[in-house]
Amino acid sequence: MKRIAELVEEYGLSADAADRFERLLSALVAEPDPHTTVEDPVNQHIADSLTALRVDGVRAARTLVDIGAGAGFPGLPLAIALPGVHVDLIESARRKCAVIERLALAAGIGNARALPLRAEEWAASEGAGGYDIATVRAVASLAVLVEYAAPLLRVGGQLIAWKGRRDEAEEVAGALAAEMVGLRSIDVLETRPFAGARDLHLHLYLKDRETPGRFPRRPGAAAKRPLA
Repeated sequence: MKRIAELVEEYGLSADAADRFERLLSALVAEPDPHTTVEDPVNQHIADSLTALRVDGVRAARTLVDIGAGAGFPGLPLAIALPGVHVDLIESARRKCAVIERLALAAGIGNARALPLRAEEWAASEGAGGYDIATVRAVASLAVLVEYAAPLLRVGGQLIAWKGRRDEAEEVAGALAAEMVGLRSIDVLETRPFAGARDLHLHLYLKDRETPGRFPRRPGAAAKRPLA
């Protein structure tokens, strides 16, 4: 597939990455209960996911957590692109976790696993402070996302949040909430992963100190009562 070959070359990925991407998309299309409605999965799933590779530090990471992974994006494409990185995909819906597992098996992705629980539950147990990178795409407001991610990141780790059109009020609230949980807003990158893409941004946060012990709050609290 020409577009996949272009992406592999653009990002300098391994020779077998193209085959794995194609197998991943073929398995997604074959799912009996569709878990994606996008018209152009190569660009809207693969190309969009790979924009994270433009963020400093991502290629040097050893652990990555994808929060609210849905059917596995951006976590599975990043696992293909970064075979030396252990990728955990957190998804509270067990049906979607089963999809992630089937897609990973079909694409031969051995460095990723699906975790059928909420981010707050994982951060309250084995996942606390365990990741260099946290990714999240189309899940909630920035103020909520920083609270989900902070307890999972080690000090020095980064959160990458995919968002559309910029919203000043949301960004201010996100920065305020980030300060409360040990993160700091460091940049907003405009991305154009494919021709015609508009209003796509990566919001970057650095964990520069330990998250206070009162986090994570109980499951659902961040969404119901955002910090800012």
